[in-house]
Amino acid sequence: MIRYRLKCEKRHEFDGWFANSAAFDKQIKRGLIACPRCGTAKVQKALMAPNVAKATKRKRTEKQSAAQAESHRVAAHGELAQAMRKLRAEIENKSEYVGPRFPEEARKIHYEETPARGIHGEATRDEAHALREEGIDFFPLPLLPEDQN
Repeated sequence: MIRYRLKCEKRHEFDGWFANSAAFDKQIKRGLIACPRCGTAKVQKALMAPNVAKATKRKRTEKQSAAQAESHRVAAHGELAQAMRKLRAEIENKSEYVGPRFPEEARKIHYEETPARGIHGEATRDEAHALREEGIDFFPLPLLPEDQN
């Protein structure tokens, strides 16, 4: 479909919708198009400006929306990282660092060979798997972005 702005000989302007430009040409030649105000069949296309501004505005709006979404994502990522830093610092401050002895100390606490207390340290993937199989509960500390540098 195509829309034309039309104007009659008395300068009345109106819109007309056509299947294509050839359909408009056929209808105008046969006198099938008339002004809705005065009824004259002496009609021609009026000057029309293409609707470019809206498309440009839409693209600009889409780009702004994408930029805002990215900005929110980055802000949320920063907030999450900050919350993880705070949680990790609190855990580290309220527990004892046992380093690579973590699996050994966790077992001693679990089997009540030593008094229960909060600990943190390192364990390999295999050591962590073995602790889980023994039913020893533990939670990895949150991995922070700076840990991966």
